[in-house]
Amino acid sequence: MPADKDRAESVFGALLRTIIEESPLKAAGFIVTIYGDVVEPRGGVVWTGNLIETCAAVGISETLVRTAVSRLVAAGQLSGEREGRRSFYRLAAPARTEFAAAARLLFGPPEAADWHFVQLTGAAPDEAMQALERAGHARLGPRLAVGARPLPLLKQPAVVFRGEVVSGERDLGAFAADHWNLALHAEAYHGFLRRFGRLADLLAGRMRLGAAESLVARLVLVHQFRLVVLRDPRLPQAALPADWPGEAARMLFAELYLRLSPEADLHVARHFVTAAGALPEASEATLRRLSLLREAIQRDFS
Repeated sequence: MPADKDRAESVFGALLRTIIEESPLKAAGFIVTIYGDVVEPRGGVVWTGNLIETCAAVGISETLVRTAVSRLVAAGQLSGEREGRRSFYRLAAPARTEFAAAARLLFGPPEAADWHFVQLTGAAPDEAMQALERAGHARLGPRLAVGARPLPLLKQPAVVFRGEVVSGERDLGAFAADHWNLALHAEAYHGFLRRFGRLADLLAGRMRLGAAESLVARLVLVHQFRLVVLRDPRLPQAALPADWPGEAARMLFAELYLRLSPEADLHVARHFVTAAGALPEASEATLRRLSLLREAIQRDFS
């Protein structure tokens, strides 16, 4: 009924504004999310108008979108092409590799621990050390860091030592607490659970979102979960507190993504275009993502 649809849109709009106010969006980062969630698994190219329309739904202006796209082109992540009066932007090859790695992190099974130590050997190591810390490593000294997740690409010369826990595993939690600010990452997960738990509660009731709203909700979901996960040091279970909220956040992400996807993907097929025509509703890559999330939920319940 029209009244029910208007009410659903109003309630969703209010919730979306609250979520964005609590965790504001930046144009370039949100455009990266659109490419990662919608465009990359469907070929990697899309019309600029689709970016503008989608960003407008979360309060990002056309001017900010065009500025952000220009910066992404300058950074080598996008390349532009024209067809008549329309501009299309394609993911550059290095960006596609980066996006594929991020997709594995969001949709794939948990990574195995990969303990290693990094000793920076070049001059002026501060910038490289900050890059390691952003990638979840802990600083042990001016040049020495430790991490358990895959090593990022470093521009600084370094000696890398592989490591493994051969004894004292029961004290791994104390080691982690000494070197990582786990409370900061736990609060990020709790914030995600609070914000998107409200959306789950709404969808568990009688409220149904339209196709456009479902896509916007999924994009904001992916964007905020990606930011939390990318900052997480992703330590093995033995190194984490017993009440670590990361797995609960991952399950909420999986459940909401699966719930929102049928309508969201329908909107993509109806409205997103390339110079060759409409983007497909699904692709091998998108179906694989959904399958991986279903498997994750099944593992959690088993």
